[in-house]
Parts: sequence; structure tokens; C-alpha cells
Amino acid sequence: MLNELTNEGLVEKKGQGKSEGGRKPDLYGLRDNSLFVLSIAMGRFRTRMAIFDNNHNNITGIQTFPVRISEGLKAVDELQAFAAKLIQDSGIDADKLMCVGVSMPGLVATKEGNNYTYMHTNTANESLQQLLARKFNKPVYIQNDVKSATLAELRFGLAHKRRDVLVLSLDWGIGLGIIMDGKLRSGTTGFAGEIGHIPLENDGALCYCGKRGCLETVASGIALANLAKEGIKSGQHSLLNELSDQEIDSIEPKLVIDAANRGDQYAINILSEVGMYLGKGISILIQLFNPELIILGGKMAEAKQYITTPIQQAINMYCMAQLREKTEIALSNLGQDASILGSVAVGMENIFKDQVNMN
Repeated sequence: MLNELTNEGLVEKKGQGKSEGGRKPDLYGLRDNSLFVLSIAMGRFRTRMAIFDNNHNNITGIQTFPVRISEGLKAVDELQAFAAKLIQDSGIDADKLMCVGVSMPGLVATKEGNNYTYMHTNTANESLQQLLARKFNKPVYIQNDVKSATLAELRFGLAHKRRDVLVLSLDWGIGLGIIMDGKLRSGTTGFAGEIGHIPLENDGALCYCGKRGCLETVASGIALANLAKEGIKSGQHSLLNELSDQEIDSIEPKLVIDAANRGDQYAINILSEVGMYLGKGISILIQLFNPELIILGGKMAEAKQYITTPIQQAINMYCMAQLREKTEIALSNLGQDASILGSVAVGMENIFKDQVNMN
């Protein structure tokens, strides 16, 4: 079989392994460009896509398309049309495209193949995953964006070869990915990690989930933007005062972070306030999971020391010393590519698992 795969140009010799007493074994692996995966990272306002080969080489580069995730299925045809163009322009043999990996926000039930927050199929006869597979005419695997990013950290990032790691996505909302005993843990239905909706404040602000006082109401990108708007409108002196009224209403966390990096004291103060709440939530996670490493990713992680310093202060205040001293806090080195790299891993792992189960 190895000779056949080599003759077909799929496999090549990669060197020799260590001797266990006899002669050194020959090592083989797949050639570059033998097989391909289409990776799609859907977001609230845009969608990013790229084609990777079997050795995780990025064939097309990451491209951005104006596809917003929707409650219904409006985005499906747009997604398929842009993906078809990307595949055609890439020049790859479409028959060698093994599968499509899709990461998306929301409550994603991976085994069932549905998203309970977005892209509802409104039918029990066909899941979202099955619908996408029919549209793409390829196997499709869907995963929550934070869990996808967590898988990327496990395969390519700071969590590689680690066993007990938590990955926090700090964006408009707050998401959690859990690695225990070296494996991604998703829970019974796939919804594990909804840290953003743990109750943190009694009689706090109303969260979009319908409850009051959720962590996201005080420690997310949404909370940061709201604090900035309230402060500017009340007369706080800040670089953000340069924005017009219309721009203030649409303020984003990135603007606050940019202002902080330029030395704006008000921006630094509200980042510190949000960071303290985050640290309080993270303290709960440390006491529950006793992780060796916590990786911070997402837009708000780009604030660097302005967010990590108050987080560490809160951990020192709220967490038992015996646990916090064994936990490292680090910023992701994958940046905004985490979800799209995770979608590659989701596709690769599932397609080979399915092939093994079929055989």
C-alpha cells in the first residue's frame, strides 16, 4: 500500500526515525498539495476563507468576504458562491478538496450539526451541516468559533503538547475553550464554555441572553464600548472626544484599545475596569479547572498590558494562591488567524475519522 501511494505521488519519504535497537525506520508522510481543505471562519460582520493543503500550507492566503452570519439561511448561498469562486481561482484540482471546515459564533451542536443561535434550518429533516454539505457537494464540519480557535491553539499554538489549558476569546462577547488531558472538551451537546453568561453581578445590567448581571455585561467588548460611550457623553476628556456624535454611537473596542496604546488615560482606566471583572471571572475558572495555562485571544487581547495587568491583579485578589501560582497567563500568538486555522484542524480530524469509521 505504501508503494502504491508513493507511486501515485501522494506519499514521500520524510527521513529516518530513531533506532529502537535495529536499523532506523523510514518515515513517510503526505506530499504537499496532495489533498486540500477549505477553511471558513464566519463572523457577525464578515467571513474569512482560505484553502490549505494536507500539510497545513496556506494555498490561497486568507481572504475576506462581505458575508454576515444570519439568523436564517440568507448567508448560505452567498457563502457557497464566494467559496466556489475561491476554489476556481486557486487552480487546485477540486476533486482533491476533501472537505470544508466552518467555524461560526453561537451555540453549535457539532455532533448534531446545528447552530442554535444562527442559520436555523427550521426543519428536522436536514441539519445545517447536511444542508451545507449538499450545497458544497463535499463533507462539511461545523464548530463554534471559540472551540475552533482552541483546537488551533492545541495543534499550532501555545497549547501544543500541553494537557490542561483554557482559551478565552475576548471579543464583543466572551467565549471559553477547554482542553483537559490534552483533548478539546465540548460537553454533552457541544455547548461547554459559555463563561460569558455566568451571573457575576446581582441585579446587574440586562444581557442579550435574557438574564441580568452576566459576565459579558461588565467584561466584554460590548461592555467596553458602552463604558466609552457613557464617559464621552458625560464629558470625560479623552482622545475619543475627537469622534463625532454619529461615530460615538457606533464605537468599537478597537478604538478604545488604540486610544489606550496612544497613552489616553480614560481609555486605560476603562480597560482596567473591564480587566478587573475579567480577572474575577477567570479566578472562578482557575479554581474549577486548575489549568497550567490560560491563553487570551480576540480583539481585546490586543490591548496587551492594559488588559493583562488588571486581570492578574484580580486573580491575585480572588484566587487561592496554591492554584494561581501554577497557572500561566499568556496572549495568543495566533492572533486573528486562530479560528480559520481551527477550521482546518476540524476538517482534517473529522474527515480522517469518518474514513476510518467507514472502513
